[in-house]
Amino acid sequence: MATYARPVERLITELSKLPTIGPKSAQRIAFHIIRGRPDDARALADALREVKERIGPCRRCFNLTEAEECGICTDVRRDSSVLCVVEDPYDIGPIERTGEYRGLYHVLGGALSPLDGIEPEDLRIAELVERVGREGVKEVVIATNPNTTGEATALFIAHELKDMPVRVTALASGLPVGGDLEYADEVTLGRAFAGRREI
Repeated sequence: MATYARPVERLITELSKLPTIGPKSAQRIAFHIIRGRPDDARALADALREVKERIGPCRRCFNLTEAEECGICTDVRRDSSVLCVVEDPYDIGPIERTGEYRGLYHVLGGALSPLDGIEPEDLRIAELVERVGREGVKEVVIATNPNTTGEATALFIAHELKDMPVRVTALASGLPVGGDLEYADEVTLGRAFAGRREI
């Protein structure tokens, strides 16, 4: 027999599917929503619906956008000769907050992980190589996460670009090994960008 009414159980189950949200956190969030004002719950539901209906990948860099191209790709003040390669769209925010980088981005959609069945063709590596050639990119900054899969992805990309007339760099030390860019502070990320190295 269920502890709570079916709608409450369903809400807890759905919330617990979110990353880093376990059953206890899901239960706390569910009861926060239940205790809150109906308008707050409707606003949350509307925001979820809107993001699923209106947001998609930028056709150029694969960042999230409402339009065909994201605001970064259409910003004429950005340096289009430099591309920063990240695993996921949420890695762009911390880099932007450093104020150190003014180039464009390329979102891979993950990192290589053969054990999890993620091979090069599952990522946007081919699109990156094509883009480097088509757009006359002079430098590719690989900003994958400093963990095993991120490092493997960086090495694979460097190998794919080795015969092209492009400088391939990676973020310098300052980022903890095994960490995620999403959780790095702006100062650490800024120093890593300032001291990026050839790979």
